[in-house]
Amino acid sequence: MSEPSLLFAPAGVALVSLVAGLFGLLFGSFLNVVIHRIPKMMQRESDNYVASESAQPLPHTDRYNLMLPRSACPQCGHQITALENIPVLSYLWLRGRCSQCKTPISARYPIIELVTGLLSAGVIWRFGSGWMGLSSLLFLYALIALTFIDLDTQLLPDDITLPLLWAGLLLNLNHTFVPLHEAVLGAAAGYLSLWAIYWLFKLATGKEGMGYGDFKLLAALGAWMGWTMLPIIILLSSLVGAVVGISLIVLRRHGRNQPIPFGPYLAGAGLIALMHGEQLAALSRQLFG
Repeated sequence: MSEPSLLFAPAGVALVSLVAGLFGLLFGSFLNVVIHRIPKMMQRESDNYVASESAQPLPHTDRYNLMLPRSACPQCGHQITALENIPVLSYLWLRGRCSQCKTPISARYPIIELVTGLLSAGVIWRFGSGWMGLSSLLFLYALIALTFIDLDTQLLPDDITLPLLWAGLLLNLNHTFVPLHEAVLGAAAGYLSLWAIYWLFKLATGKEGMGYGDFKLLAALGAWMGWTMLPIIILLSSLVGAVVGISLIVLRRHGRNQPIPFGPYLAGAGLIALMHGEQLAALSRQLFG
């Protein structure tokens, strides 16, 4: 039997999953940049727009994007070298500190790299390295970025949610995950369901229970997995969100009136639905007919 190629290999091939895991470690390093810089890029764009409308000098004129400037220590400005940017290993080698000023480096950076690597291996093990597996990696990376951006800023940027939505619809032109009509209905139902909950809650309490980014994220999940998976995604995300929220309040790590981002729970539920959707759908049919 010939060895499977790395591209378009079937599911359950250990070597291909290992390669995907190593690639995930590298991409996790880039996701750290995305998570850190996209909110800053949004703020800079907003600042420049306000200044322009007020006929004031633009406060930000230097180039700032995902590539420029080079990553540097925020404390001393030391530019990160290639050897200092090896996923996980560099953090261990530097003992979690800047090589110049010895300022501690957040452990979240290697954690994101490790999580991305492990989940990348799991996705390719589950789907193989064909179009479904490769597109699932794209789905995974977008969800990781959205999760941590929402945790940091309580924002779900359109720069990620909207391309994710359109990617789901385009991929399902050829029934990659679900038929196109289910994907279109999923996108519409995902957005409108949370939109309706938002307005019902606002009319009842006068408060905003969630942001429009949550609507767009659920619409994107519906575009990828179809409308039939939306009840499972909403149920999973609501249960986990309720448990975590109540636990934080009980442990007094979160005020009762302090908002809790819902995006990470939607993202987690979406990933679970992607990996185990068939089993969850079967369980749902058994429980509820």
